[in-house]
Amino acid sequence: MITRLMMHSIVVAYALSATEACACSVIGEISNVEMVKTADSIVRVIAAEYASPPSVPGLSTTGTPDSRIHFKVVEHLRGAVVSDVVLPGYLVEVDDFNDHQSPYHFVRPNGRRGSCFANSYRSGGQFLLFLKRTKSGEPTVNWYALAPVNEQLHSDVDPWLLRVREQTQIAQAEGVSKPKPQGSGKK
Repeated sequence: MITRLMMHSIVVAYALSATEACACSVIGEISNVEMVKTADSIVRVIAAEYASPPSVPGLSTTGTPDSRIHFKVVEHLRGAVVSDVVLPGYLVEVDDFNDHQSPYHFVRPNGRRGSCFANSYRSGGQFLLFLKRTKSGEPTVNWYALAPVNEQLHSDVDPWLLRVREQTQIAQAEGVSKPKPQGSGKK
């Protein structure tokens, strides 16, 4: 007969093994300079509203959300000029600023929960998005595992934003006009 303690131990062991199986890693260092050079576009946005809300309100996953967020573009740093962007994600009421020093070499805390990419956005918050186009032509931030591809900004003079503006100008001066493919990490 399985005791309650044994069942608890089985559940904990399963949860731990599932977390380890979902963990992600990258080969080599994450380079914010390469991110600037290889992104199809870089935009500063405000998380506006759901374009399509989650099918189960209040439930969020570490995988790709079924909900989509409409972002209003407030600054274009690189790539095609657009007025808005729609991406999978969850609107939240809490900040998720990167807890490392700028320039960032690692994803913000929400992206460290097993999926390799942050997928929550503070409603009304500003974010700096490094976008790539998928095979179907849709924009995505899920192209450089564990990298700061969608960081929340404190303001329009956030040190991360200033660094990326500088790196964008350097890349343009060096004649980097066509982004190079970038590995997406290994799960």
